[in-house]
Amino acid sequence: METTYNLIVKPWCTHFFLGLFAMLALLSLSADAETQYHQFVIQAKPVKRLCRTHNTITVNGQFPGPTLEVRNGDSLVIRVVNSARYNISLHWHGIRQLRNPWADGPSYVTQCPIQPGGTYTYRFTIINQEGTLWWHAHTDWLRATVYGALIIRPQLGSPYPFSTPKREYTILLGEWFDRNPMDVLKQAQFTGAAPNVSDAFTINGQPGDLYRCSSQETERFAIESGETVLLRIISSALNQELYFAIANHKMTVVGVDAAYTKPFTTNVVMIGPAQTTNVLLTADQPPAHYYMAAHAYNTANAPFDNTTTTAILEYKSAPCKKGQSSRPVFPQLPGFNDTATATAFTAGIRSPSRVNVPTDIDENLFFTAGLGLNNCTRPNSPRCQGPNGTRFTASMNNVSFVLPRTNSIMQAYYQGVPGVFTTDFPPVPPVQFDYTGNVNRGLWQPIPGTKLYKLKYGSRVQIVFQDTSIVTTEDHPMHLHGYHFYVVGSGFGNFNPRQDPANFNLVDPPKRNTIGTNPGGWVAIRFVADNPGVWLLHCHIDAHLSTGLAMALLVENGVGESQSVIPPPPDLPAC
Repeated sequence: METTYNLIVKPWCTHFFLGLFAMLALLSLSADAETQYHQFVIQAKPVKRLCRTHNTITVNGQFPGPTLEVRNGDSLVIRVVNSARYNISLHWHGIRQLRNPWADGPSYVTQCPIQPGGTYTYRFTIINQEGTLWWHAHTDWLRATVYGALIIRPQLGSPYPFSTPKREYTILLGEWFDRNPMDVLKQAQFTGAAPNVSDAFTINGQPGDLYRCSSQETERFAIESGETVLLRIISSALNQELYFAIANHKMTVVGVDAAYTKPFTTNVVMIGPAQTTNVLLTADQPPAHYYMAAHAYNTANAPFDNTTTTAILEYKSAPCKKGQSSRPVFPQLPGFNDTATATAFTAGIRSPSRVNVPTDIDENLFFTAGLGLNNCTRPNSPRCQGPNGTRFTASMNNVSFVLPRTNSIMQAYYQGVPGVFTTDFPPVPPVQFDYTGNVNRGLWQPIPGTKLYKLKYGSRVQIVFQDTSIVTTEDHPMHLHGYHFYVVGSGFGNFNPRQDPANFNLVDPPKRNTIGTNPGGWVAIRFVADNPGVWLLHCHIDAHLSTGLAMALLVENGVGESQSVIPPPPDLPAC
């Protein structure tokens, strides 16, 4: 069972956040900061969905997993006990983990996974972050069912930058596979073909009324006429961007990825895997029952799950007929391939006021992100079932990322162990080409490698992510661990370094931890490399991550202890 103890601690006692930035931040935090202790037991539990029961990997027997609710300034101590049959690690998505990559979680990047029967305790502090984040497994496809919300409220006495809502609801959007997700991945890794798509989307783990054997458990959210509620929308989906809407109701976006935004009103939310969106919803419609619904936003020329998940917004004063309410009103969702609506929604997200965007750039990086095909010596053999007898792969700047197995990258770097990784990741594509045009087949096969790009502490960084048309153009939700960043520009086609920067928003760009490339286009981000360590940068579509659409940034230590990675904890797992 999940256990929590609340202890009063003084912020200056947090021994492992000694950096100058961290110290200043901690000094500003309330003396009422708490340390929460939790135990997460990774265990298989029978879970029935779509008429069938599966032995599903869960945390503490819960699907979705436990919600963590903290305040800015609080610390978390989470002891993970692996009672399942798979290696696992957990990632606290969006937490900056200042100077503390050991708590970040991606297997073989900042730690070796927790083996069956093993334990590891994650210890970290929330520093100057508020809003909605989440946690999830970061090993293979275990995050299909191992995930939960991580809600960060303001310090006591600090209000929201909007009127306090009457109540809050968390909406976890997910994907359900009618078989073991690890077997879906294993089959794709064997055959080289694309993995099977999910069988259902879910809201808080439930598919909803439009699926077999599901309507009895459909999620319901009660609301009073006239009140305003805060919805914390989290995309825990494994491989699919989603559209989300509520019948006859508008939503006001007030935050994304644990960063406040200028409020703007919308009929629909587009959310990519790993992103979060906070919206205010006012019950201003006739009392009745209204469907919330989500379905795919599909940008690739590939099969996808075309089903629709639902939940019900219930006005408490809605009239009933013979004890049963009438069928809920259904929302109008955009078409599956409606890129215009997705682009307009994303363009509406801005920071609340002027922000300090890096302008004098030290590192100007240009990373292609896309799919590829590996040729086979025996095309169409059992292990070569991809297009034209090939195997699917993915890469950034023509490097398909390979995880080590004998050590984690961060441990190897810290201990000076050679042969685990190299630091020659190319800052630009090795070959320039028409990225979104008709690409020569000679460029479709990337080179495997565990290549990192080294950054000096404090350097001001710009990265342009460029989608390619190799195999198919697609929206790739790119996530940078250990950082948030400003999204300063985006566009379609090939990025033009001479013309496009003139249109960058350097005044109030949104702050995010995950941002999608436009399908057949690009997106530009900026940040200061003020967090030393090894930080994974990857597409959050797990079908792409597992085939190599990733790399890692190695941010060197700065000057002195306050700008250096803390020592690893004694219980860090061994490989």
